[in-house]
Amino acid sequence: MLIAAILASVLVAGVLFVVGLRAWTDWRYTRDTWAPADVPARPVAIVFGAGVYPDGRLSPILADRVATAVELYQTGKVRKLLMTGDNRFADYNEPAHMRTYALNLGVPDEDIVLDYAGRRTYDSCYRARHIFGVDEAILVTQSYHLDRALFTADRLGIDAVGVAADKRHYTLIRHYWLRELAATAVAWWQVTVSRPLPVMGEALPIFPTE
Repeated sequence: MLIAAILASVLVAGVLFVVGLRAWTDWRYTRDTWAPADVPARPVAIVFGAGVYPDGRLSPILADRVATAVELYQTGKVRKLLMTGDNRFADYNEPAHMRTYALNLGVPDEDIVLDYAGRRTYDSCYRARHIFGVDEAILVTQSYHLDRALFTADRLGIDAVGVAADKRHYTLIRHYWLRELAATAVAWWQVTVSRPLPVMGEALPIFPTE
């Protein structure tokens, strides 16, 4: 009975921590979330990858992220777009398809930077800071993900503000919100305790002469 009571207490404490952490990130980083027209200018927009269909089309979530970032570029809020996503497999390349979409929306190729090793939010933020030399950025993603992204970037040394790319209703959006409970706890563990080293390489600063 004692062991069962201890396990139950640990489980309850864990649940409270996960829910409380998510509530805190929502509260803390709401102040850093802006509408596209009002967001403070930053040198770079970090655009997080998401699903790409087998025919190369971006999922609605990813298409809206890229389109929102393009709006920021075209209105002078950012000078460069850092497209970060997954490219672990030969037939799956999020950053390349994000680039094509941005080019079709009128962004010059020289103002698009690709990060092929942004396999997760932590990796994207870590590499933005340590590979691409980003210390100020606008993060572009949907609102369900934005608080965690801001939290991660903040803890990894990036002065970040966020713009939510919520241009439509997304299928399974409740699933994404629920998934963020565990994902935020994992993010806390990564930036506070484990500090994993993502795939690295030579430094490729976006603004090498500044």
